Amino acid sequence: MEKQANTDHPIHTLLTNRWSPRAFGNRKVEKEKLQRLFEAARWAPSASNEQPWYFIIGQAGDDTYRKIFETLVEFNQLWAKTAPVLMLLAGKTKSGKSGKHNPWWQYDTGQAAAHLTFQAASDGLWLHQMGGFDAEKAGKSFNLPEDHTAITVIALGYQGDAARLHPNLQKLEIAERERKNTRTFVFSNTFGEPSKLI
Repeated sequence: MEKQANTDHPIHTLLTNRWSPRAFGNRKVEKEKLQRLFEAARWAPSASNEQPWYFIIGQAGDDTYRKIFETLVEFNQLWAKTAPVLMLLAGKTKSGKSGKHNPWWQYDTGQAAAHLTFQAASDGLWLHQMGGFDAEKAGKSFNLPEDHTAITVIALGYQGDAARLHPNLQKLEIAERERKNTRTFVFSNTFGEPSKLI
């Protein structure tokens, strides 16, 4: 199913076509595509090249997948069970060089997720990132070090049939994509003043 973004200005087709489905197919994700995803994440920029991101990946049927799935809130469990791959993304909160708090760890970890997202789109894969999970439980389940924090869970796979979803979720799957207008978040001179540059 296509849900192309209705953009005000032309952007890359990977961006216009990317969205976050909840219905995934049964097709297994090839190892070489997984390798490319994490290679893309590897080359994301980070402050002082700290690279504070860490991924824990599970495939449907294995213990890692089960443990990640068990951290999800009930709403996300309704649909995430269709995904052939679940990932937990965590970040290191302290600098590996100084041992002090790294104020950019979340920003940088998010950039790694973004790089992974667009590599997935390039390879015909779809993903859905979730904040609806128990980060503390995830940390305990995977023995995250004290200076590491779980940020999100990512469902990954090939797009599936929306009819497989719970009826309440089918409407979300076909709903039109919406975004705020750029003039509501791009400013000049002072906060809230729309920029004349765009």
